[in-house]
This record gives sequence, structure tokens and C-alpha cells, in this order.
Amino acid sequence: MTRRSDSVIVVEAGAVTASAADLQRQQRYTPLYFSIMDDCEQLLAARSEERRPNSHCGWSAHTQSLESKMVEDFRRRLKYFFMNPCEKYKARGRKPWKLMLQILKIAIITVQLVSFGLSNQMMVTFKDDNLMTFRHLFLKGYKDHRLGGYDLYTKADVYDHIYYVIDRYLNLQNLTVGNLAYEMAEGQYTPLSVCQEFYRNTSIDPGNDTFDIDPHIDKDCISIYPVRLFDNSSVPEHVNFSLDFKRLLSVSIYLTLKTINLQTVRHHELPDCYDFHIMIMFDNRAHSGKIKVDVENDVRIYECRDWNVEGTSDKNDYLLLSFDSVVIIACFTSLILCTRSVINGIQLQFEFNIFFHAYYNKIVSWSDRMEFVNGWYILIIVSDTLTIAGSALKIGIQTKYLTNYDVCSILLGTATMLVWIGVIRYLGFFRKYNILILTLRAAFPNVIRFCCCAAMIYLGYCFCGWIVLGPYHDKFRTLDKVTECLFSLINGDDMYATFLKLRDKSYMVWLFSRVYLYTFISLFIYMVLSLFIALITDTYETIKHHQQDKEPVSQLQAFIAECRDQPESGRYQTDEEPALCCLSPRCCFG
Repeated sequence: MTRRSDSVIVVEAGAVTASAADLQRQQRYTPLYFSIMDDCEQLLAARSEERRPNSHCGWSAHTQSLESKMVEDFRRRLKYFFMNPCEKYKARGRKPWKLMLQILKIAIITVQLVSFGLSNQMMVTFKDDNLMTFRHLFLKGYKDHRLGGYDLYTKADVYDHIYYVIDRYLNLQNLTVGNLAYEMAEGQYTPLSVCQEFYRNTSIDPGNDTFDIDPHIDKDCISIYPVRLFDNSSVPEHVNFSLDFKRLLSVSIYLTLKTINLQTVRHHELPDCYDFHIMIMFDNRAHSGKIKVDVENDVRIYECRDWNVEGTSDKNDYLLLSFDSVVIIACFTSLILCTRSVINGIQLQFEFNIFFHAYYNKIVSWSDRMEFVNGWYILIIVSDTLTIAGSALKIGIQTKYLTNYDVCSILLGTATMLVWIGVIRYLGFFRKYNILILTLRAAFPNVIRFCCCAAMIYLGYCFCGWIVLGPYHDKFRTLDKVTECLFSLINGDDMYATFLKLRDKSYMVWLFSRVYLYTFISLFIYMVLSLFIALITDTYETIKHHQQDKEPVSQLQAFIAECRDQPESGRYQTDEEPALCCLSPRCCFG
């Protein structure tokens, strides 16, 4: 006997009860759901009659037929979900819109990246060339091929170089071949500032091994305006500047210069105006008798206030902005389509989990459940998000509202990389080209676990090399340099130079360095790296074996493999999907 209500279906005599929440989830299916539910109820009534002592056995064939039909429908639905776009087109005539959109994206995103890359390259080249110009202009005796740092060792050299910088700054307009000019603020030129940092009070006598020092740091600055107030007299006569080298920590010279990047005109782009905030530092913090000299350059890019380029119009700018807008629209459409596909896959994964647990009384493994979450769609979603953000920044740069070239290049570069990596997905539609993806996916969990174990040994060597060899070897001076050096050694790069640099050190350090380097190279090249390669090779052989034998490697694949219907068979030509309740034997076959 069966009683039906609005929210719950109760099947007496051992039947299964479906909750209101289950029925709410089922309402997303087509109206065919109600007719299937009627068939289920008739089947359940027939089965209840069979359990009576005087019932007939004619129900059995109808029950098995309905059960088989529902299982095959669900199996066919799963097989259709995992088809590639070409097979889906053959099965239901569904046009591969996402595939065509991804191919279009590859073309337009690559064109956009190349266009922005040329502009970014001009900007970076212009900045680097100006930095080299400033070094030649303001550093006395600077040479491009100079090895090592730019260092000073005498007081006279320090004074001479400081006065040299001031003199070159005051005579800049008569010296430079570039379009450099002084910065103006509130109607007057921005001055050059010479600032020295020093200990407040100190008394040092190395001969008597005594010192008295106040660690508080004071700062004193003088400003020199770019106006030639003296004729042929020297700069020291007009600049009152003295240094106490016993207390001196550093001398910093700050100056600001302006210029315009005119080379963009040849590429039909509006020139940008640049502010170069230059700092020339004389570093004496070590008090080792050597003062290091370095030039640092901070750049601000902005739109020129008044410009005119003869023979040009805004048409090119509008075309570039329109093209970037098309890229954003295409990526936003792709983002919506792929997000919808991911959501559908997650929903189908829950349905398969319920079905498999109810029909076979088994728990679906985590790996099988993740098969429904298409990693390629996740990759495309990330790529689309980065492209949209990068394109928005690019529009801001072209309209001169933003100057974040580095952030924009990182976003667009990463997005383009992911787009081109996604091309492998379409090669995977062909069986022989799919071996790489299958191997990477199967080996990834074991590779991560292996790398975590190897990283512990690697970090141990890094810390040991940094603390022991750091004072004696430039490649081990900082922790990040140690990691880079050891990674280079694993790949066989610059081995002899690393050994050679420690040859003239003390015997104990030399002996330790040999034991350290020999054990590290032997352990990681001959053991760790070999095991890493063997791990991937073993996975490749396993995947190759399964492909040759055509054996399903999971419960999900084995379940779908029982469906023999080809895409061209016409069995997929339906828009209806079976209700979730009738996919469960507990609902229809209590």
C-alpha cells in the first residue's frame, strides 16, 4: 500500500522514504520526472503485491526491465558528460561553443600580449638606458666593463666624488645629450640634497683598544639649487660640507630629473613623461675602510600635460581600446561558460555518489569524485580572471591613468601561459597525444609527496652551507643565493667554479666544503634525481599498459565502459534527464 503527500513519499512494507530536500533537488529536472515517479509507484505497488502469499511472479520481468533502463540511462548520461566536444556534436548536434571560444581567445590574447610586450620592452629599455646614463654622468671614472663594485678608499676620493656629482648636476644642461631637465615645484627648481647620517657622539681609539659611542643616529642635509651662482670658481668654495668619517654611516645625494620617452612615437603610441628620482649613496656602515658607491633610480611615469603629434589622430588609441574590450568580453563569456560547466560537474558528482552508494552499496573514491571536476575548466577560469584584470590595467595604462607596467605584464604573461598550456587539452582528444596529461595527472600526488621528503634534506644542506660557507663564498652569502647555487649544482651548472672558489681558504673550511659539496652532489644527482625520474617513468609505463589493454582504471570508468552506445547511434538524442530518486534502487526497489 502506498501513500503520497506533497513533500514526502512513504512506501510501506519495507519501501524507502524520500525526504522533502531530495524532492526539492529533483525539481530542476524536466517534467518527465513526474511520469517516471508514477512508474516507480506502480513498480513499488507491484512489488508489494508480490510479497503477499498468493501473489504472482509476473512482476519480476517488468521490475528488472525498468531497473535496467534507469541504470543504462544514467550510464549513458555519464558517458555523454565525459565526451569531448566533437563527440558531443555527433551525439546531440551540440555545437562546441566553448571550444571555438577558446581557440579565438588563444589568438586575441596572444596578439594583445605581443602588443603590450613591445610597449613594456620600450619602457624598460628606456629606464635601464637612463640609469646607465646617470651612472656615467654622476660617477667619476665609471666604466661599463668595471668588475666588482664601485668603491672608494680615501677621504680625498670621497670629497672629490661628492663635489663631482654636484658640479655635474649644476652643468647638466651643457653636458647631457638626452632630453633631461630639472624638476620644478611651485615655480622654482627642486634642489639637489646632500644628506649624511652619523652617530651622535663617538670616541674611537683603536690603538688603545677603547671606544665610546652613542648609537643614536643623526641626519644632516644641505640643499643646492640648480642655479649657477658662481662662474669659474670651484664647487667646494661655495658648498660648506664636511664629514667626520669616524662617525659617518652614509652620504646620500638626492636629485630629480625629468624627461620624455619619444621612441614610442614610431610605434604609434603617445610618449610618456618620466620623473627620475635618483639617489647616489656612499655607504660606510661597515667602517671597513671601503666606502661602497651605488646609484638607485625610482621612476614615476605619467601623461604629459600638453602634447601634439603632427599627422596622427586618436584612431589608433580607439582601436587598441576596442580590441582590449573585445578580449575582456570574450574572457568574461568564457568565464561564465566554464563556471557553469564546473557547477554541472559538481552536481553530477553528487548524483553519482548517491546512486553508487544506493545501487552498489559502495563509497565512491575521492579520485573518482574529482573526475567530475574538470581541471582544465579551473585552469581556464584562472586564466580568464587574470586576463580580465590585466586587460583592465592595460586600458588604464593606454589612457595614462595607470602606470603599473610590471603588474600588468605579470597578469597578462601568466594568463597567456595558462591559455597556451590549455591547448594540451585539445591535443588530448587524440588518444596518442593524451599520454603526457595522463602521466602528469597520475604522477602528481606521488611527486608532491616525494618532493616534500626531498625538500627536508635540501633545506638542511641550505642552512648548513649558508652558516659555514657563507663568509667565504659569494654563492653562499645569503640564504636565497644558497638555494639557487645548490639547485644549479643539481642540474650540473658551474660545478668547477664552485669548487675552485674555496680552494684558497683555510684547511678546515676547505675540507668541510669538499665533504659538503661531494655528499650533496652525490646524494641529489645520483639518488634523489634518479628516483624522481624513475617515479615518473613508472607512472608512464602504468598508463601505457592500461591504454594498450584498454582496461578501466577506476570504478567510474568501469561503470561507464559498460555503455556501448556510440555517439553516432542516436541514443543520446534526448534533452530529458532521469530523476535522481529513480536512479536509486532504494527508492524504486525497496
